[in-house]
Amino acid sequence: MALAMAAFACSLQAGEITVKGSDTLVILAREWAQKYMEAHPSVKIQVTGGGSGVGLAALQNGQTDIADASRPINAKEQEACVLKFGAVPTEYKVAVDGLSVYVNKDNPVKELTLEQLALIFTGKVQNWKDVGGNDAPINIYSRENSSGTYEFFKEHVLKKKDFAANAQTMPGTAVLVQRVEGDPNGIGYGGAAYTTGARALAVKKDASSPAIEPSEATVMSGEYPIWRYLYNYVIPKSDTGDIAGYLTWIRGNDAQEIAKKVGYYPLPQKLRTGQ
Repeated sequence: MALAMAAFACSLQAGEITVKGSDTLVILAREWAQKYMEAHPSVKIQVTGGGSGVGLAALQNGQTDIADASRPINAKEQEACVLKFGAVPTEYKVAVDGLSVYVNKDNPVKELTLEQLALIFTGKVQNWKDVGGNDAPINIYSRENSSGTYEFFKEHVLKKKDFAANAQTMPGTAVLVQRVEGDPNGIGYGGAAYTTGARALAVKKDASSPAIEPSEATVMSGEYPIWRYLYNYVIPKSDTGDIAGYLTWIRGNDAQEIAKKVGYYPLPQKLRTGQ
């Protein structure tokens, strides 16, 4: 195991960094990589998506230096890393997301409660008229089960209940939003940075609560009820050299401003490096 760790650690010092995982994070991760490489020409950073589960599996297998994830690592994934590398991956919070629920811009529904969302996405409510909309079937667009966004939404909105059997699985948030944009009866969910062409609903914690739209102010205050951190994971002792510099930069002020420009929300000051 020590030899495996040593070989893995050495491979990370060659000026090339691989980043793999969350499709929610991929647009931000690519922007970060581009800006960092412009300032550090000796460092090459390759970014690919595939989903949080895919990225964390690649980390377990020694196939990526950094795993992007839109949900926390789970116990099974931690155990796999311990078995291979003798340690639980190190977690870095890198940005904040107000997970958005998207509908077509022409949909008259402007807000829904968490309970209504759960009823829709589990198939208990199947017509828009039952939640104040048109008399039309609800077309559900979801993410694949390797997606951290899928897992987060299932746990925090559906309370671990299964998605409706007729939910259409999309390979990425960009594709999902495009489908909702073209479907007057569509509804889906995804990261805040993808709100283009579709409209994000205001969400109510319950029927008596105010409807809150996702924004930096409402997400950072906790008023918007479906918010989360976005993460980087690395194998301990591999976050040195170029990787350490990159991770520090990501959590610094310049990179956090990039997160804001892309459409996510910057880390609270207490979680930043100050650079």
